[in-house]
Amino acid sequence: MEFALGGVPGLRLSLPMGISLDDSIYIAGHRGMVGGALVRGLQARGHRSILTANRADVDLVDQAQVNAFMEKNRPQVVVIAAAKVGGIHANATYPADFIYENLMIAANLVHASFRTGVRRLLFLGSSCIYPRLAPQPMPEDCLLTSPLETTNEAYAIAKIAGLKLCQHYRAQHGVLFHSAMPTNLYGPGDNYHPENSHVIPALLRRFHEAKVSGAPSVTVWGTGTPRREFLHVDDLAAGCLHLLEVADPPDWINLGAGCDVSIQELAELVKATVGYTGELVFDTSKPDGTPRKLMDVSRMDALGWSAGIPLAEGLRGAYADFQAALEAHTMRAA
Repeated sequence: MEFALGGVPGLRLSLPMGISLDDSIYIAGHRGMVGGALVRGLQARGHRSILTANRADVDLVDQAQVNAFMEKNRPQVVVIAAAKVGGIHANATYPADFIYENLMIAANLVHASFRTGVRRLLFLGSSCIYPRLAPQPMPEDCLLTSPLETTNEAYAIAKIAGLKLCQHYRAQHGVLFHSAMPTNLYGPGDNYHPENSHVIPALLRRFHEAKVSGAPSVTVWGTGTPRREFLHVDDLAAGCLHLLEVADPPDWINLGAGCDVSIQELAELVKATVGYTGELVFDTSKPDGTPRKLMDVSRMDALGWSAGIPLAEGLRGAYADFQAALEAHTMRAA
């Protein structure tokens, strides 16, 4: 199949559509929540050559190690799900770590993939790349049109850089490197650190511990009024695999649920899911972050994919996973 690449007139390349069951597919970050979901999704489809590596095998922040790993293994498809991630507290406390590590991961993997002839690369970013006061729902075209949210600016800039790396390597070199921007994620394999986790795992843990201890109340940061969109990680994996079958994808595309809830509504839903009966308190002295983050998913809809796991159902599964991991002493809390 022949198609135009990167929006460059006259630049055309013949490539097979999608990925085959025999392609060597490297999932960078397979031990994380997103990478784990991608591996599960590929296994369910019957893919026979899934390449993974632990940090002991290759440190993605180290250029020499990444180059050596890619030269040795030469995968045909790469999905960059590796990232240093965290919630508002972690982003505000460790901004230098977030920008440096995420910049290095993106630059090392994109360039090494180009050097070793990777046929297709999908880079996973985040909805936080869009401006703090972006139009709602947020279209892809609002990127870099006004200032970012300050509480996670370092992480957002690194993810924008990764997106732009893929866009410009595609335009200059004719490689099929493209990006997907997921909304807030949750699900099996999440990080339940009491301070550095995202809102859903933080709430699940907090309400569970309050239920077990009999605490009279649970405090949530902020006013409860900001609105957020949440996507189950298995839906994200399905969306990514769908996107990898698209012959000429956009340089970047939003991956979201297409609907949002207030933090107060979310907290009430998590409270009910856990079965906690105490009081819910909001600490209004803490920051809210961006007022609203809802993605415009019309482009993904037009490609024939939409999310399929309702939030209430997904939360029940996430809580069951949390309980199982807690009992087995395998819960991520780093």
